[in-house]
Amino acid sequence: MTEHCDPYGFAMELRPACCSIVTNPDEYRFTDEKWMQSRTASPDAPLNIYEMHLGSWQRNSENANGWFTYEQLADRLIPYLLDGGYTHVEFLPLSEHPFDGSWGYQNTGFFAPTSRYGTPAQLRLLIDRLHHAGIGAIMDFVPVHFAVDSYGLARYDGTPLYEYPHSAVGESEWGSYNFIHSRREVRCFLQSAANYWLEEFHFDGLRMDAVSRLIYWQGDPQRGVNGDTLDFLKNMNRGLKARHPSALLIAEDSTAYSGVTRPVDEGGLGFDYKWDLGWMHDTLEFCRTQPDLRPRDRGKLLWSMHYFANEHYLLPLSHDEVVHGKAAIVQKMWGADEKDKYAQARTMYLYMFAHPGKKLNFMGNELGQLYEWNEAGTLDGALADRPFHRFFHSLCRTYRDNSALHADYAPDSFAWAENRMDEPSLFGLVRRGGGETLLALCNFGDAPAVYDGELGEAPVLLLHTDMTEFGGDTEESDLNLEKPLILPPYSGMLLRI
Repeated sequence: MTEHCDPYGFAMELRPACCSIVTNPDEYRFTDEKWMQSRTASPDAPLNIYEMHLGSWQRNSENANGWFTYEQLADRLIPYLLDGGYTHVEFLPLSEHPFDGSWGYQNTGFFAPTSRYGTPAQLRLLIDRLHHAGIGAIMDFVPVHFAVDSYGLARYDGTPLYEYPHSAVGESEWGSYNFIHSRREVRCFLQSAANYWLEEFHFDGLRMDAVSRLIYWQGDPQRGVNGDTLDFLKNMNRGLKARHPSALLIAEDSTAYSGVTRPVDEGGLGFDYKWDLGWMHDTLEFCRTQPDLRPRDRGKLLWSMHYFANEHYLLPLSHDEVVHGKAAIVQKMWGADEKDKYAQARTMYLYMFAHPGKKLNFMGNELGQLYEWNEAGTLDGALADRPFHRFFHSLCRTYRDNSALHADYAPDSFAWAENRMDEPSLFGLVRRGGGETLLALCNFGDAPAVYDGELGEAPVLLLHTDMTEFGGDTEESDLNLEKPLILPPYSGMLLRI
């Protein structure tokens, strides 16, 4: 007979040990009442998420595995997030998992915070301190599949209890087992786990992993909608919103399924936000293209504006885009010259933050790393003193401080200011909201571009990607906000008009 850990256990031993540990949920008492009462899920609120993997953000030389505890990370992480102007931090799954290389996405303990970084009480303390600093905390939740390890949920009673009995649908592409959501006990288990993280740890939101696999069989629209999993998803989201109306529910969904961010009672799936993976792919492909061919591919940056108001989209440049040979974000930019790559990345990020939709960037993006993320490594702290990091955090703070960039989903919140074939690499975006109007100009060409459109009576420059302090060539003394505006190659400007 195979022994299993407690599926509802609140703590587990550090891998490779696998026993459940009895722990006291009341060991830590939250003091974040003010935050919990004032937090909001309003789509008009700013949302700039710093996505991170706790174990590889910084390394602890005094720990054999290189990890800091949840408590130690609070001392390091919170000042960094505050300085960077982020509104939220999103943790890759913190539920217990046996294999470091799964990044937490193959779980054995759906109710147990991973012991890699300490105790459940220490995790509660981390979230409490984040809230006192005015920073929200989101966790990735995995309702689709689970680890195959024998001590976990696999063949729990000697039969496929939590999983499908047939490998054709029971085994996932990640080498894990798919939950069988048609069973009420499985639904109850997952709904309870999702609620547990919101209720007991005061997380401000859950990002649901692989939602396409909950909509369609194996995530394949050609195989049709999976009615059981779709029904489970709607019921879970309806229940979570009833219990936690101000918590954020975020869908990682790559499909064209309609109504993902519509309330369940209005025929939708009940999420607050959906990752816009189409925008992500189109934008990065455009930036990979050599400059003389970019006019041909203008549609890649224009297309998202045809659908941006259909859902409440979130623009992600996530961990998935900087691993497995995909290259770091700056590396993806066209060309071999490092200076040009950084210049294009700065312009791309200005376009991202001016584009309607909430924002998410994985750790290391803000540093302009030139190598992929590795869960066994760490970020290069020396890059924090480089110009690109200075630019990125200036951009984040500018986003936070300007309400026109927060009104993302009203049809009148966005308009094109520049979309002409005589300047095919110049894009102009007008954003309106909170009583202000902003203009973002992005020149993706390798030659100067001219903007001769409306600037208002007294335009105010909020950000220029080509300033010398950010690694560009423009001195403050060279700035001229009179028409026509001349934008250097691979540069962008954000103005209040």
